[in-house]
Amino acid sequence: MVRMCTAQYSYWPLVRRRIHPLARLYGSYEALDGGTICEAMVDFTGGVSERIDLSRITQDSLLSIMLKAYDRGSLMGCAINASANDLAAETKDGLVKGHAYSVTKVKLFDFKTRRAEGQIPLIQLRLTSLNPSRSSPHLLPNYFFPREKTFSEPNKVARGGLEEHLASREWRYVPEDEKKESGLTFDNDGEFFMSLKYFHSSFSDLEICNLSADSLTTKTLHEEGNKRWEMSIFEGSWVKDLTAGGCGRFTESFWRNPQYLITLTDADKDDGDGKCTILVALMQKNRRAQRKMGLEVLSIGFEIFHLADPSRTPKPLTAKFLAQSGAVASSLPFINLREVTCRVRLQPGVYCIIPSAYNPNEEGEFIIRVFSETKNYME
Repeated sequence: MVRMCTAQYSYWPLVRRRIHPLARLYGSYEALDGGTICEAMVDFTGGVSERIDLSRITQDSLLSIMLKAYDRGSLMGCAINASANDLAAETKDGLVKGHAYSVTKVKLFDFKTRRAEGQIPLIQLRLTSLNPSRSSPHLLPNYFFPREKTFSEPNKVARGGLEEHLASREWRYVPEDEKKESGLTFDNDGEFFMSLKYFHSSFSDLEICNLSADSLTTKTLHEEGNKRWEMSIFEGSWVKDLTAGGCGRFTESFWRNPQYLITLTDADKDDGDGKCTILVALMQKNRRAQRKMGLEVLSIGFEIFHLADPSRTPKPLTAKFLAQSGAVASSLPFINLREVTCRVRLQPGVYCIIPSAYNPNEEGEFIIRVFSETKNYME
């Protein structure tokens, strides 16, 4: 692999050094074949990943999620869906379809004009590529994509010269002290800004790897003002005829699955609606290493039930209780991925999370993790 690397910017030797421990963990390099960007980020950080379909979320909700993720040191990437026929094709504004972009900053910039002043949400991006020397029309230093129709047309500026870009009137609205505080530079380093509005309409998916306190460096963890997720973690298994009850459609056996109680006591501090944000992640263990045994990943998921009166609720929850209560949230549909996640907003209270494979008596081991903005108690 090293001998074949002749390009000036190749870093395959470094990649090989980093993936070697994973190959040993999973039994072979073959076991690493396939997977998703989210799985890679989880393997390297131990975080919890989630994928957000940008067509199914409002701009306000997206901004809230991205700001909180950025404040907590989460890794973020985005992409434009592409078919086999237009993979690596460029949009009219120079964005590359099917390629991953890293989100390197999310910030509300102050702006001031003669008629108005306020804040503009901006997203800073970098095209992730094995060849950093690749030239793309939009890779001008901190190009400011249009936020309103009154701004310059993106095609005109993106494909124009550097001088035209630097004279872009959008940055004139941002005070100099704001630029300095944000570390804004106009180096030709491949990074650029775009408005939240344009980001929301241009990209298809946003992938976030949320880091636990264990994933953060000691310096980052204790820096003043830095926030972090609270995490609870449990391991479990689905055992045939015992704890492998299948999904909720199998009402007679669903209750046999492992059950985990979680207590949410404090609402999120910044949202003002009295609810708690939790991110639930269910991961199958050892499935990649078991490929050589003919075992593939199961279709898995989980459902969340509210316990209105915990002291009078049977434990474990019975088939009758589950049928009468109904789930308040779930990761549906069940899907054959190594890990499934679901972001949920719930009122403070006691809840029961029930993870399962789709079919009864499908055996496997799993890890379930719950991230929350405020302290949670899980048992």
